Amino acid sequence: MKKYITKIVVVAILITTIISCKVSKDIETPKDAFPENFRNASVSKDTTSIADLEWKNFFTEQDIIQLIDSAVTRNNDLQIAAKNIEIAQYRFTQSKWNNVPQVNAFANASINRPSENSFNGMNLNQALGKQHVEDYSVGVSLAWEADIWGKIKNQKKGAFASYLQSEEVKKALQTTIVANVSKGYYNLLMLDAQLEIAKQNVKLNDSTTKIIKLKYDAGQVTSLAIQQSEAQKLSAAQLVPLLEQNIAIQENALSVLTGSFPNAKKRNLLLTSIEVKNNAAIGVPSSLVSRRPDVKSAELALKVANANVGITKADLYPALRITAQGGLNSFETSSWFNIPASLFGTALGGLTQPLLNNKKVKTEYNIAKVQREKAVLNFRQTVLVAVSEVADAMVKIEKLQQQETFLQERVKTLLQAIKNSNLLFKNGMAEYLEVLTAQSNLLQSELELANLKREQLSANTELYRALGGGWR
Repeated sequence: MKKYITKIVVVAILITTIISCKVSKDIETPKDAFPENFRNASVSKDTTSIADLEWKNFFTEQDIIQLIDSAVTRNNDLQIAAKNIEIAQYRFTQSKWNNVPQVNAFANASINRPSENSFNGMNLNQALGKQHVEDYSVGVSLAWEADIWGKIKNQKKGAFASYLQSEEVKKALQTTIVANVSKGYYNLLMLDAQLEIAKQNVKLNDSTTKIIKLKYDAGQVTSLAIQQSEAQKLSAAQLVPLLEQNIAIQENALSVLTGSFPNAKKRNLLLTSIEVKNNAAIGVPSSLVSRRPDVKSAELALKVANANVGITKADLYPALRITAQGGLNSFETSSWFNIPASLFGTALGGLTQPLLNNKKVKTEYNIAKVQREKAVLNFRQTVLVAVSEVADAMVKIEKLQQQETFLQERVKTLLQAIKNSNLLFKNGMAEYLEVLTAQSNLLQSELELANLKREQLSANTELYRALGGGWR
């Protein structure tokens, strides 16, 4: 029995060695998917990029580092992604065993009682002198399919690419979370700054109202001046609870990102104390495939599609399967383990070619090819989005810097205008409306300046994320 099984296995291996071939040709990642350089970037072949920095080295503010560290450790979405990696790893490990023979142990017992008036019943009664027959078996069965057309090999390739893809999905999620935490913190600092600006403006309006009331008592202005001054004061005062509300909502959002219940977030920094970095190192677009997880994931999706094409193409060809079975068999329990008389064995090897279901198998193959074409298009689209996001972040950084220069000059001018208008108003050389207008313009300009600083910091973070930074 062992000799026959050995012969069949040897023949199968020889057939596999002789006719084994790659039944489908893989499609490579399109090299023309990347531009030579980013828009508005100087031509450079330097592949160094800020995305190479670990997030703990890119962000220098300790408060942000602590928040991100908490998010990376406790964020529930990241933990779910980690579990998906575990699942993919199990599937890849299982795929390694696809070309290993399936071996099963079995033990069977059966009883059969034919009709006494049947042919089998009469023969059984004459042969054994009883009306029923028992059968007892115990043994081992083996089944193995030769990987002639690379089907099992492609299954392993696909499972491995899916495993790597699950890791890239987690990385992409982490880059987004890191960016959102930092931008949320910058937004919190902006709201703090705007709250302080609103409070200071309320005090300024209060001082102006007192002066107007004195002039009203002296008969120099009408009650309309007092009413307009108080209305402007109330308008500034209304900003205080609104900003406090937004601060609480932003803190709650950061709590969700960091995997904790809503609570206050400590801030040891002021918005004005944070320096906007000059991130000149961006690398070349082709480096995105190694740095940006979503681009890498799209590349791996193409590998999975290649493997699926190979698997479905192999289904069109004959499959060589070998089965064997051996053990002990007896129709009486007393002689069940009577060796060697109770020994039995069977071995079978054969080729199976789909016929009636060939159309269905071919349809699956055609679908797999279209899915692969989709994977190529998805890769190109992912690259387009990635390159566009980098270009967007770069132009934001440049133009926000220019806007800040003008806005700072505007605030400086308005501060001087308020001093002059107050002085002129006290001496009766300016109208109260000029004072109120100057104060209103200053409030809006200072609020805009705080928002602009937040946008600059967020644009730097967005550039870091767009280049693929934040998962290391």
